[in-house]
Amino acid sequence: MAVSSSSSLLLMFLVFAFAAAAPKDYLIGGKPDAWKVPSSESDSLNKWAQSVRFRIADHLIFNYETGKDSVLQVSKEDYTSCNISNPIKKYNDGKTKVRFDHSGSYYYISGEKGHCEKGQKVIVSVISPRSPSVGPVSPASAPSPGGGVEGPAVAPSPTSGGSVLQGGGVLMAVGVVAAMWVF
Repeated sequence: MAVSSSSSLLLMFLVFAFAAAAPKDYLIGGKPDAWKVPSSESDSLNKWAQSVRFRIADHLIFNYETGKDSVLQVSKEDYTSCNISNPIKKYNDGKTKVRFDHSGSYYYISGEKGHCEKGQKVIVSVISPRSPSVGPVSPASAPSPGGGVEGPAVAPSPTSGGSVLQGGGVLMAVGVVAAMWVF
């Protein structure tokens, strides 16, 4: 039996939709040696983090030399003041992999004294599964000190040409119904 072009398009759409919804691993800064004191303000990890659309279940991987550095998840206040004495979580294994389990802002600083003050810190904004898939989220506009949730993450309007489809469940339901109808 020949497959119609509409069936082929539907299949390609479903494969793309499921691939886009799968959790992803992100290397901090997009490179293996990025968790360090930045050489300049333009090398800030926040610039990189603003360009990435982090979602619930995604992972962020920090690589650093064991015993010479660490990663601290901290509150917004401790991020701002570079307070390393009261972390929410402390990682010092040299290859830290954190999983985002809720939307909102996560604050990370270096646990090595003086590194945070020199710019070794990052804010990661994780969007809700119902947020449109368009444009970056600014850490300044995203909520929640210490990784908690105060409100929904702010996302740009869908007028920037992105998809306005929301939620993997809706895509799955539409795909199943369409596939049953086509076949």
